Amino acid sequence: MELLHLAPAAVRLPPVRRHLARRTAGYGDPGHVALTFDDGPDPRGTPPILDALDALGVRATFFLLGSMLERAPDLGRELVARGHEVAVHGWHHRRQYRPAPTRDLRELHRTTEAVTALTGTRPLWYRPPYGVLTAGLALAAHRLRLRPVLWTTWGRDWLPTATGPSVYAAARPTLTGGATLLLHDSDCTSAPDSWRATLAALPLIATHCHTHNLTLGPLRDHGIPQAPPHGTEHLRKPTHP
Repeated sequence: MELLHLAPAAVRLPPVRRHLARRTAGYGDPGHVALTFDDGPDPRGTPPILDALDALGVRATFFLLGSMLERAPDLGRELVARGHEVAVHGWHHRRQYRPAPTRDLRELHRTTEAVTALTGTRPLWYRPPYGVLTAGLALAAHRLRLRPVLWTTWGRDWLPTATGPSVYAAARPTLTGGATLLLHDSDCTSAPDSWRATLAALPLIATHCHTHNLTLGPLRDHGIPQAPPHGTEHLRKPTHP
């Protein structure tokens, strides 16, 4: 399972593109840590994580899969009602190493429209599965006015051996000001019940940020420039070239 969760593509870019990679990775306000979750909404993992975030007084950004949201639309609306931010993770969680502009635009458009319709909020951010941002996906995101954001640190919470302390230990060395933390509120692509380790790690992560005078919250508060406002001309049904 670990091999399926690749390091973000940004860290593998050549030095000439390092500045762009830094922006795409999600570095933001040096006094803030962006808390993000992938692969939901999941009726098993998402509700307890929402309850834990409420108890901690923390809000986050949830990168949603269209296929998961379609099965649990009420949970998508609950995310927004509780003050969290919703974003796009794609329709399915699969590798897309080869650019396919028409397919990429069609699927990303479908997910963006589903997130908008089912949660009542138009998303601003996009994170491709496995952090692989191909040219086709980047172009599709640009056309849909989505800002690609990967991550700068993660908790390796998808592993079958993950625990609350291990998730925190994995993230801690790079859990510094300006970081974007990747976690998961679903085990749909991870070890069964791995979200429980994420749940157990949240108080440790929140305490770490408090101790280091860092605010913990969603990407909307992270100081990353957003894409230009959405225009309806970018949301029409894609056509074949």
